[in-house]
Amino acid sequence: MLILGIETSCDDTAAAVVEDGRRVLSSVVQDQDDLHGPFGGVVPEIASRRHLEVIGPVVRRALESSRTSLGEIDLISVTAGPGLIGSLLVGLSYAKGLCYATGLPLVPVDHIQGHLMTLDLAGGTPLPSVFLVSSGGHTTLYHMEGDDPPGVLGTTLDDAAGEALDKAAKMLGLGYPGGPAMEKAASGGDPAALEFPRPLSGRDTLDFSFSGLKTSLFTWLKREGYFDQTTTGRRLPLAIADIAASYQMAVVDILLERCLAALRHTGGTELVVVGGVARNALLRRRAAAAAVEEGFEVHFPPPRLCTDNAAMIAALGFRERKRALTDPLEINAYSTKALKAGTAHLADHRSGGPAARSDRKPVGHH
Repeated sequence: MLILGIETSCDDTAAAVVEDGRRVLSSVVQDQDDLHGPFGGVVPEIASRRHLEVIGPVVRRALESSRTSLGEIDLISVTAGPGLIGSLLVGLSYAKGLCYATGLPLVPVDHIQGHLMTLDLAGGTPLPSVFLVSSGGHTTLYHMEGDDPPGVLGTTLDDAAGEALDKAAKMLGLGYPGGPAMEKAASGGDPAALEFPRPLSGRDTLDFSFSGLKTSLFTWLKREGYFDQTTTGRRLPLAIADIAASYQMAVVDILLERCLAALRHTGGTELVVVGGVARNALLRRRAAAAAVEEGFEVHFPPPRLCTDNAAMIAALGFRERKRALTDPLEINAYSTKALKAGTAHLADHRSGGPAARSDRKPVGHH
């Protein structure tokens, strides 16, 4: 079965052709970094307008690269949400039009669950597993067994991990996209230079919170007079590398603490980390070390499959092909989706945060 996948949930316009949910025949992703870079983040109106301009050419390139015609496609899978509503409507409307014109069935899928399929495209997904989906808009823990729908173990109460990294990069003037910029800036820095908070650390929860971490960086920079200086003449008592390394370590600590707690809670031995933040080298190293120490297996997709792509949407469409609709015109996009944690109390699996080094300088104190 040949599936055409279409993904436009944020600022990447993507299309892919996948065979039987596993073999990627083509995957085209056109980003908008040059448009959003000057603003330090995605501007929804600009994103949706660019999707309108390029979605046709991107889909054609995907078909051409796979040496497949639209007449050979068996199914179209498209992201219906969550994401930026304007961006989502472009991809969904385009997919509806294709289905209306060709009579092909359409499968609308969930963007976050699409990330869960990325290992299907890279050799296979071990099940049962605990999954961490961490990106600019989402930080969620799932547990999945067999063909059953994934269950939510915990999710972010406010900001996502990727957003916390992006906003930190913007505060520090490191450029866009923020996640890779923070990782580059942190290279060679001292991750123990500043003691950033680890929100919810040690609590009986599998949920995440990153807003306090982000606020702590802003408060510290403001107190040090960073924002009172000119852009070209800003000075800090610490090197940017040390600040970025300390902040990045806090994000990784939070993610790993919850992952370990989720594994203990479920009794699982397999951890799968997906989403844009899964490209982070520090997270990969720390997770690999924790796997050896704690006795579990950790799996990361290839970096090219971590960020938003349409191959994962096609793979999910293949899994959910029984939901294919022959009359898709009533489908609507959704910008958010309520996620409720499946565990409210983890007293037997309490996981404490990392011990603060005595010479680490606490954020919030001189």
